[in-house]
Amino acid sequence: MKLKEKITLEEIEGKYFNVRLVESENNGKAALTHYLHNNTNGVSGYYKKGAINHLKNVLQYKYPDNNITQELAEEALQYLLFDYKDEVPFQVSKEPKFKFIDLFAGIGGFRIAMQNLGGKCVFTSEWDEQAKKTYKANFGEVPFGDITKPETKSFIPDNFDVLCAGFPCQAFSIAGRRGGFEDTRGTLFFDVAEIIKNKRPKAIFLENVKGLRSHDKGKTLATILNVLREDLGYYVPEPQIINARDFGVPQNRERIFIVGFRGDLEINKFEYPKPLNKVVTFEDIKEENAVSVKYYLSNTYLNTLINHKKRHESKGNGFGYEVIPDDGIANAVVCGGMGRERNLVYDDRLEDFTPVTHIKGEVNRQGIRKMTPREWARLQGFPDDFIIPVADASAYKQFGNSVAVPAIKATAENIIEKIV
Repeated sequence: MKLKEKITLEEIEGKYFNVRLVESENNGKAALTHYLHNNTNGVSGYYKKGAINHLKNVLQYKYPDNNITQELAEEALQYLLFDYKDEVPFQVSKEPKFKFIDLFAGIGGFRIAMQNLGGKCVFTSEWDEQAKKTYKANFGEVPFGDITKPETKSFIPDNFDVLCAGFPCQAFSIAGRRGGFEDTRGTLFFDVAEIIKNKRPKAIFLENVKGLRSHDKGKTLATILNVLREDLGYYVPEPQIINARDFGVPQNRERIFIVGFRGDLEINKFEYPKPLNKVVTFEDIKEENAVSVKYYLSNTYLNTLINHKKRHESKGNGFGYEVIPDDGIANAVVCGGMGRERNLVYDDRLEDFTPVTHIKGEVNRQGIRKMTPREWARLQGFPDDFIIPVADASAYKQFGNSVAVPAIKATAENIIEKIV
């Protein structure tokens, strides 16, 4: 059998894109998009088999009465490669200076920062399906899935320069033991450490919540540093708490950054970036035009927040909603309702107060609204051409989980100058 007509990437990404790969529901799509995006840099070989297998299933779905061979799938892959155009918002430099991988990638905050410095992403993984949708819309690649699975790890190429990971924080069971590599098993950090051990990148760049420093009375961070320094042989300077506010975005967001360099590079000094001393306020990222009434609070909801705050204040607690003035700095954007309720704003430009969603009571006349997803994107340093293809609820979650791009870029710049 010969292909009757070329199968196009538009078809693959349209009605055939959700055809399941026998070995893995997710990794076939990831292998195909990674193959296409890495066809000129010597990395595509790591993805070719998975890409062909995925296309074989797609063709079998399209031509159910035919026996689709490996050769036909390869032919289809070559057609795709010939017609492929890298038309995505965030393009890679034609002559990248270094290669990196993006673990726990979210929606690509690390990737934007690293690409802006001349980097080429050669592997990415993220398990959340809605985040994958956003990542694909902006970078043209579907992230691989669960990084704890050996099959997913098997796609990671050799010889990349930097490992980036905003890994979740977990406690280790280290009672009475050394707190080394083996003691981290069962945690997501173990998977990061295992990849570092097997691939030996020149540098590592890890990001986590500020609380990692005191997590489990400091034992968690101590174990991480011991593994990186003693077990894996990386030079790791003392981690630093970096505030996004110091790097050009009006958000008070503190995160711990951990940087490391492979021992044989003989790098024994590293300085984290200094604050820019640039004053930026919410007004600088506020929507230029009036926003939909759906972002405005109802009187009922607003009164609930007011009463909730009063109850806490009577007990001496500082919990509750907060309205950020135009000349103010936002609180950290985080997942959950409090991330939005502690970042309400005044906006008196609304003229039509007719609700467009099912709310209790009338829309408040004080001009109090939630920030929009685009304002959250700006608080995290994402450019305005970053596509938000998901519903608001998912968008808030994704930006709340993301890294602050300018802080990542400023730190990465100091890393790259050491290894390039």
